Amino acid sequence: SGHPVNSLPARYKLHLLYISAPANCSDWLINICRRKKELKARTVWLGCPEKCEEKYPKNAIKNQKYNIFTFIPGVLYEQFKFFLNLYFLVVSCSQFVPALKIGYLYTYWAPLGFVLTVTVAREAVDEYRRYKRDKEMNSQLYSKIICTFFFLSPQNQRIPSDMDLFSINAYVYAQKPQLDIHSFEGTFTREDSDPAVHESLSIENTLWASTVVASGTVIGVVIYTGKETRSVMNTSNPKNKVGLLDLELNQLTKALFLALVALSVVMVTLQGFVGPWYRNLFRFLLLFSYIIPISLRVNLDMGKAAYGWMIMKDDNIPGTVVRTSTIPEELGRLVYLLTDKTGTLTQNEMIFKRLHLGTVSYGTDTMDEIQSHIINSYSQSSAPKVRKSVSSRIHEAVKAIALCHNVTPVYESRAGVSGETEYAEVDQDFSDENRAYQASSPDEVALVQWTESVGLTLVNRDLTSMQLKTPGGHILTYYILQIFPFTSESKRMGIIVRDESSGEITFYMKGADVAMSTIVQYNDWLEEECGNMAREGLRTLVVAKKSLTEEQYQDFESRYNQAKLSIHDRNLKVAAVVESLEREMELLCLTGVEDQLQADVRPTLEMLRNAGIKIWMLTGDKLETATCIAKSSHLVSRTQDIHIFRPVTTRGEAHLELNAFRRKHDCALVISGDSLEVCLKYYEHEFVELACQCPAVVCCRCSPTQKAHIVKLLQHHTGKRTCAIGDGGNDVSMIQAADCGIGIEGKEGKQASLAADFSITQFKHIGRLLMVHGRNSYKRSAALGQFVMHRGLIISTMQAVFSSVFYFASVPLYQGFLMVGYATIYTMFPVFSLVLDQDVKPEMALLYPELYKDLTKLLMVALTIRTWHWLMVVAEFLSLGCYVASLAFLNEYFDVAFITTVTFLWKVSAITVVSCLPLYILKYLKRKFSPPSYSKLTS
Repeated sequence: SGHPVNSLPARYKLHLLYISAPANCSDWLINICRRKKELKARTVWLGCPEKCEEKYPKNAIKNQKYNIFTFIPGVLYEQFKFFLNLYFLVVSCSQFVPALKIGYLYTYWAPLGFVLTVTVAREAVDEYRRYKRDKEMNSQLYSKIICTFFFLSPQNQRIPSDMDLFSINAYVYAQKPQLDIHSFEGTFTREDSDPAVHESLSIENTLWASTVVASGTVIGVVIYTGKETRSVMNTSNPKNKVGLLDLELNQLTKALFLALVALSVVMVTLQGFVGPWYRNLFRFLLLFSYIIPISLRVNLDMGKAAYGWMIMKDDNIPGTVVRTSTIPEELGRLVYLLTDKTGTLTQNEMIFKRLHLGTVSYGTDTMDEIQSHIINSYSQSSAPKVRKSVSSRIHEAVKAIALCHNVTPVYESRAGVSGETEYAEVDQDFSDENRAYQASSPDEVALVQWTESVGLTLVNRDLTSMQLKTPGGHILTYYILQIFPFTSESKRMGIIVRDESSGEITFYMKGADVAMSTIVQYNDWLEEECGNMAREGLRTLVVAKKSLTEEQYQDFESRYNQAKLSIHDRNLKVAAVVESLEREMELLCLTGVEDQLQADVRPTLEMLRNAGIKIWMLTGDKLETATCIAKSSHLVSRTQDIHIFRPVTTRGEAHLELNAFRRKHDCALVISGDSLEVCLKYYEHEFVELACQCPAVVCCRCSPTQKAHIVKLLQHHTGKRTCAIGDGGNDVSMIQAADCGIGIEGKEGKQASLAADFSITQFKHIGRLLMVHGRNSYKRSAALGQFVMHRGLIISTMQAVFSSVFYFASVPLYQGFLMVGYATIYTMFPVFSLVLDQDVKPEMALLYPELYKDLTKLLMVALTIRTWHWLMVVAEFLSLGCYVASLAFLNEYFDVAFITTVTFLWKVSAITVVSCLPLYILKYLKRKFSPPSYSKLTS
């Protein structure tokens, strides 16, 4: 129970099941109606559910926003909270009052009904898709798992709930469910043995829901289920996202309403306030109501659907899925991009690059020298004893790297039968081609793979021992006495082993240079070389050792076991005991490992920066690693200074550090989650103001909740649009909190992809998604919105002229059907064809990302179109065809005799020329003296 999960042999290992936040609109109603259940520590009896009196939540996924009761009210609320729709609901209801009735009821109710029908249908489709995705995942998931449930998890499946690795008759005492994913405290007690067994449980004994172990099976006991699992507690409820364009149009409709009221008051004033003037005022409000176009929402919603279809059909970004069809324009308005690191910017695949011994350094091109030294040292009858010789130092360094880790070699069963794994371990052939390494960190695997490449191979490991194979094929056995896992506080991990052949006890330790520099003996090269490797973008680890006598170890073991059984302040007591060993350790070597970046990360980040987007990296990884990746990915340029925010715990320390940071100019900021928490507690506004001035910000050791909090801070303090991108379950809260969430389907599963508004397969696709589709969607919707409102203003102006000529009478100019037709079939096709317009080719938009910041003001459809699409021409003829067909079928509405005369044609032509010519001249002059940024590219 005191060993890491990944040091278990294959037969004990397991895989995971997908868990997500069960969230819907009814949650907040339930929380209002009843008190939230208080979370408590629990005692879980293994195999005895009858002893458990508590009721625990169901273990199922629910990403839906509504349920069967809240769908219609919820959708209607989301629609009528917009002034545009609420205004038309009031106007339509007014037609039931005889004194206010103008024409037929369908004149107002038909457009409103159509808008609501389209909206409800779209929401229903999105909700059904969410339901199908949840159902698909729940069909693979053990939704009826309860606490105390024994669970056998086979290979290549997901862990359904938070588990402990035990399968015997006993009980587990566990702390109450909490947000922290980096710690766990509990005890294991077995009562059916003599004497009774008492073991401490820590994070190393747990398997959180949504974590992956890639081989073998395990029997575990379920501790937390459903919404009490760590992954779900760190996930926020999904919200209905509304685009900035929709909010701006909502404000614009309020301004149009004020213009409508003003025009109606003017008409009544000119009328002289005769008779029931207030009724005439209301009738004028109804007559001029087309100033606020009800069809605006329909056109924009249909445009959004078209943009989503174009994104998913783009062959240059295959596999992209639009999961939220209401906010494609947000992709064109982003100012802040908040990205995860591991699996998003990087592939999470490490390659060993550098070994430094103080006086000599080895790179990828000189690894053969290390291999020859290892072969020579093990070919001698005994290990070399010559002090300070290069060969002996290399031998000690490689042996330390091969032993100090939590890696387990796995030999998969070729036949694929689950039962054969156990038998395969009895007489393992240790064949290289059948061996794979499993560990909690890819850094660990990279180091062990490197020791294999130079001749010292890890061939077997279980709870108590590990075996290494020398270049000559001899097996060396080392007994594992203690393991001290890596933590964010200690920034190091250690292991105590006993050599079977000699009986020597050695304490090996490796960790970050900041943690190890005070532990190792004095030297004059470590700090300098760490800086050199960091500038190359390598992740560095310092490796050291200390020999222990039998008496020293026995004394340490008794104190360590006593500290581990403490319920209160266990971590502090354990750390204090371990620190007693960490003194004057012998420095062996410094290693440098490179984390492979995702394809085209550097040019993509460069493109986003040139587009005016500020990039923040939020990661749960340690500070040194995050800084390395920030440099290697060119998130921070090589010439740019980096200000590393010192750890602060008090208000005074935060104040001093903020003052120090304020004096820096044009430098990137790196800050830890703990320090960030302190700064936000006391100096929220000042910190955000300073951070927003930085060209790049890196937040490390961030919890999922902190990531979401940072997104909300940026939204609140800057008012700018934010985008969050990630690939794992720990990114879901951030993705849901952002104005636009993008999920990458990667090694960490589909949780981020399913919760996001847009799903992509590679980080580099975000460039085209934003520069091409985001920009086009925004420009097209802006044009579409302007023209729909322009169309409403035309008919309202004609109505005003008509009423003025006829003594300000509140009488409609056209019959009801013609008014409905004008707003729909007569003008819809040409205006809607704007969704096909583009000012520059996609290649140009990618080549010149500065265009992302440009938005041209539009004047008129025919004068604004930059690229005529054949469907646009078809739309023009369709509109003309609808008008001609109306002449035949609705002849009582038209004066056909006048329309067929030459007088009608020349009058229409003259009015068109008078309307278009001034605008065309203005546009020509504007392009001549103030050309748009794209004009040079298209010439």
